[in-house]
Amino acid sequence: MNKTSFGKTHTGEEVSLYEITNDKGMKVLVTDFGATVVSIFVNDKDGNKRDVVLGYDDVSVYEKETCYFGATVGRYANRISDAKINIDGTEYVLEANDNENNLHSGSHGTSGRVWNVKEYKDNEITFTIEDKDLEQGYPGNAVMNVTYTVTEDNELAISYNAKADKTTTFNMTNHSYFNLNGHKSGKVYSQILQINASHYTPVKSAKAIPTGEIAPVEGTPFDFRQAKPIGQDIEADDVQLGYGHGYDHNFAIDKTVEGIEKVADVYSPESGICMEVLTDNIGIQLYTANFIGGQVGKDGYEYEDRGAFCLETQFYPNSINEPNFTTPITKAGEEYNSKTVYRFAVR
Repeated sequence: MNKTSFGKTHTGEEVSLYEITNDKGMKVLVTDFGATVVSIFVNDKDGNKRDVVLGYDDVSVYEKETCYFGATVGRYANRISDAKINIDGTEYVLEANDNENNLHSGSHGTSGRVWNVKEYKDNEITFTIEDKDLEQGYPGNAVMNVTYTVTEDNELAISYNAKADKTTTFNMTNHSYFNLNGHKSGKVYSQILQINASHYTPVKSAKAIPTGEIAPVEGTPFDFRQAKPIGQDIEADDVQLGYGHGYDHNFAIDKTVEGIEKVADVYSPESGICMEVLTDNIGIQLYTANFIGGQVGKDGYEYEDRGAFCLETQFYPNSINEPNFTTPITKAGEEYNSKTVYRFAVR
């Protein structure tokens, strides 16, 4: 086990960096600030280690920037229209931090706070955080946990668990930005992506609130059922791509089992690294890092737009308000559980 200082927050709170590993040389660095993944080191086809996620060198940068690099997002990931929800006939007002909408639970979300370490061993760490009733605007005193495990199959397994004393909503995700050539290697256009989704959720405008339609991907740039380079259609003349200046859309996973299953696959011909995504979730957000240009990351490297991709597993955006989507409600006293696995290998 290896724990080092990761700096202090602006209020003087000590923040640490934790290392978890397996016996095959895979190493993951996580911090208690935002329960954030800072680095994932895996071997490439030549046996050299590459850090395949974007991040920063210390907590002070994580605190001031808004890209959510590697963060655990909660209580509710993605966007909520008009920053309002209704649960059991009561309206709750959230922070409007993204135009008039709520994004990733706002400034009091779990991504911007220091978590406690519940358990730590060589290959696994569990973070926990408590949320007071209405602290983020959501009902119920809540306890949320996230466990990161590095397995001997070169997986980073992420398990979420949460419970509240009032009926509420949980929709947690990890917001890692991946680049399978290494975090400081430029655009990801040539990396090859496949997603098991024959439908996606179009958005109304650049504010990225879904229309409520679950639309077929066939004949659109959103068809990743057959593997293709991420950059192949990213500049296509398509109104949806125009809204986000690239991909920033939820895909409706073609579920074949109730539990965890493989839903996506990414491969870099340059490094030989491939990454499979497995989850029990029903949706996955593809974001091609369209607005990260100028961010100064680890080792002083300046990231550029589309220098990474995110595959965020979750309920559909705004599903708490959209009657056509599955509504993520957790009853008082019941548990929310979800699991996502990022599995690495060399081809």
